[in-house]
Amino acid sequence: MNTWKEFFEEIKEKDYSKSLHEFLNKEYSEHECYPPRKLLFNAFDKTRFDNVKVVIIGQDPYHEPKQAMGMSFSVPEGVIVPPSLVNIYKEIEKEYGCPMNYSSGDLTYLAEQGVLLLNAILSVRAHMPLSHNIDEYKKFLMDTIAYLERSDAPIVYMLWGGNAKKLKPAITNPHHLILESVHPSPLSANRGGWFGNNHFKLANEYLVKNGISPIDWQNR
Repeated sequence: MNTWKEFFEEIKEKDYSKSLHEFLNKEYSEHECYPPRKLLFNAFDKTRFDNVKVVIIGQDPYHEPKQAMGMSFSVPEGVIVPPSLVNIYKEIEKEYGCPMNYSSGDLTYLAEQGVLLLNAILSVRAHMPLSHNIDEYKKFLMDTIAYLERSDAPIVYMLWGGNAKKLKPAITNPHHLILESVHPSPLSANRGGWFGNNHFKLANEYLVKNGISPIDWQNR
């Protein structure tokens, strides 16, 4: 059975992996970077490979203090829920008619159910969005998707926004479903295409149809 440990063993000797390690050592020693180094691979720690049901791909981590926690769209307890996550909550409410807790932005409850909250770029320099947009991360992301594509277990990819949609050609396993929409950020969502996309219900319908327990999207 494949595991994330095996995945990291596979890639650790690749050239990009070594240069990424060197880059991170330098950045974290010379600048304030997020998330904390120990949480860099939090998405992988919280969601076992053999339990991945849904993959939600973000861009790069939040770049202000205490926000980033190594999982896309998620912030620690006590941190104000960011606008994109507010719109995610609103869509869940609309689809399921269930009240969401807007005082909590910690999505660990989803990660533990099998939602891989993966950022395309795993780190960022403080106050500088996309400052770690380097080729090494692009190669890491493609290797991550290629590894996921080895699994014939039903998996739903939620590709939100233009950058995420570019990954579509890499998702080729016929057992995997692709759902696409605009990004939930206010700039995109308010133009139309986010609200009413029904992604959370569609994902659960696909999982249930394939004999997999659905995700409980409501936070409590």
